[in-house]
Amino acid sequence: MNSKLQLLCGSLLFVTVAASAASLPPGFSESVIASGIASPTAMEFDPDGRLFVCQQNGQLRVIKNGALLATPFLAVTTDSSGERGLLGVAFDPDFGNNRRVYIYYTVPGSPPHNRVSRFTASGDAAVPGSEAVILDLNGLSGANNHNGGAIHFGLDGKLYVAVGENANSANSQTLANLLGKMLRINPDGSIPADNPFYNVATGVNRAIWALGLRNPFTFAIQPETGRMFINDVGQNTWEEINEGVAGANYGWPNCEGACGSPDFLDPLYQYSHAAGCAIAGGAFYNPVSSQFPPEYTGVYFFADLCGGWIRALDAENGQIATFATGLASPVDLKVSADGSLYYLNRGNSSVYRVRFTSAPSITAHPQDQTAPVGGSATFSVAASGAEPLFYQWRRDGFDISGANSPAYSIVGVQPQDNGALFQCRVNNAFGSTTSNPAQLTVSNNQAPTASIIAPGTGTHYNAGNTIAFSGSGNDPEDGNLPTSAFSWTIVFHHDTHTHPFLGPINNTTTGTFTIPTSGETSANVFYRIHLTVTDSAGAQRSTFVDVLPNVVTLSLFSVPNGLELSLDGQPVVSPYAVQSVVGMTRTIGAPSPQHVNKSNYSFVSWSDGGAQTHVIGTPGTDAGYTATFRKKGRR
Repeated sequence: MNSKLQLLCGSLLFVTVAASAASLPPGFSESVIASGIASPTAMEFDPDGRLFVCQQNGQLRVIKNGALLATPFLAVTTDSSGERGLLGVAFDPDFGNNRRVYIYYTVPGSPPHNRVSRFTASGDAAVPGSEAVILDLNGLSGANNHNGGAIHFGLDGKLYVAVGENANSANSQTLANLLGKMLRINPDGSIPADNPFYNVATGVNRAIWALGLRNPFTFAIQPETGRMFINDVGQNTWEEINEGVAGANYGWPNCEGACGSPDFLDPLYQYSHAAGCAIAGGAFYNPVSSQFPPEYTGVYFFADLCGGWIRALDAENGQIATFATGLASPVDLKVSADGSLYYLNRGNSSVYRVRFTSAPSITAHPQDQTAPVGGSATFSVAASGAEPLFYQWRRDGFDISGANSPAYSIVGVQPQDNGALFQCRVNNAFGSTTSNPAQLTVSNNQAPTASIIAPGTGTHYNAGNTIAFSGSGNDPEDGNLPTSAFSWTIVFHHDTHTHPFLGPINNTTTGTFTIPTSGETSANVFYRIHLTVTDSAGAQRSTFVDVLPNVVTLSLFSVPNGLELSLDGQPVVSPYAVQSVVGMTRTIGAPSPQHVNKSNYSFVSWSDGGAQTHVIGTPGTDAGYTATFRKKGRR
């Protein structure tokens, strides 16, 4: 990529389409390849050209010849709470001969743990009973986030495994466990003797290839060169793209973003949370057959879950260009052999393909609509191609006068409108295309009502509490709705973004869930309980209620004042105050010795009697903890 790409993406107007489709540079178009993929997490092409997509619930789905196969390739039992589940898939470099497929998933248990396993493919399904465990990782804490999960083979034939620190930042800087690391193992699970820490670490920890990572959810390896870019999800400020280097230490939790220290390898590129919240997905554009303009050759595409965009990085000169916006929570990117860019949307459970073309292309066809007599229905289409685009809606094969927008609404629906077909023709200077027809069904059915009985509005929680939920649903035609009509989802909100927590939970009017006591330590959090009810005719109604945290102030002091302390593994200077959710476990520490203002200080005690570094439970009221130090030479 060179300066031409910056001009291509930065100076020309993007094509603006409906909210269901991305905005792309002129000449690019996208189409939905598959939808209905529940809670997708990752995807990968096999050498045969099939696209395998991981579902968090443990199913590995196959998209073949442009269609999602009904039967999963395999299904494993997973702990899919929070960010756990089936999180990665890779194919053996010798797949054409040995048909070996590798996955990364969370094994239920007390405690649960993440695992890399190998299966043997037979056609579009795994051979029953062919699972071979390659690597079992450390047991997980009560925190169900920061699992990492991406796995890829390098050009050296080794399997690289990205592992999160399980929301315990101290894991990232130790060679005593595999968490917060990039691992390197042989295809059979054995450990290469040339790993950088092979003679320093012991046992399975010799698999550590790099450390100091927070949550490397995705990474990519460039074809031909073998160059590795690691996408590390940040905490408060920075998202990182790190150059994969054997033996590197990327600095977490000592620093987030660039450390500026010779002890740590700074990110190749970082961006602030003003632009997004979680880097998720990366792919080098070096396909076997390139269809994108030559300016894109060798660029690194990466996406952000909350920002809903894809950007392109030229790693040679550091130029960044926005490529796509308006995505629905993208989690992974891949480039196919034919030069198309694929992205996986968690927000709408779909896989999209981006191609380069100038003629119009329908990216989202109008959908069938149902409306009551006297009501209204809106049909919409999304298209891409060289601007300007012109739209013409048709009803039953005839043009509708004045219907020249991407959406068309029919109001005051009458019985004679039942069965009418609507489609849209889109054209530009390079050609035209017509959407699939969508049918209008006129119905007297009315939507149901949904009510959450518990918890009530304004309910607060402490970490560790068990929250009970219940609801009811009523329909004008069906009356009280049965349990089969109910679906619940609990979503964890943190700052301006969300994390999956539980659900969907179907076929029940009641249930419970327990608030974790570890994991995300921010006090700017809450849980949202969603209820959706569906009547016998398929009409739906949704509602939600928020459960808010009880928050107190934790204060850390030192005697003398101004010494360094640590909170959850990160350095702070006393006095230091932070908001914390009641019941959450926090780790406080007092580094010793310290040299301040030409004096040396050594730790003596904490006011609560705890060890130099120890875990506390956030109490129900504001609390302070004081670390006392002794000046060297004094008794």
